[in-house]
Amino acid sequence: MSFNLIITVAGIGILVGVLASVLNQSGRSEMAQGVTIMGVIVVLYIVVQSISELFTLVKSVFNLY
Repeated sequence: MSFNLIITVAGIGILVGVLASVLNQSGRSEMAQGVTIMGVIVVLYIVVQSISELFTLVKSVFNLY
């Protein structure tokens, strides 16, 4: 796992947290919930790509398939 991945996920988390907080304070809780869900989806997409790269690396190291 690279340090870049950790910083990216943390940055997205901070950005989503700030946006959700601002939207909640302005009375738009539904939109804040949508922003939070979209943030989770983006982070999951990034993590799944990294796990896929890891599995590809493991397959090539052990000559699987």
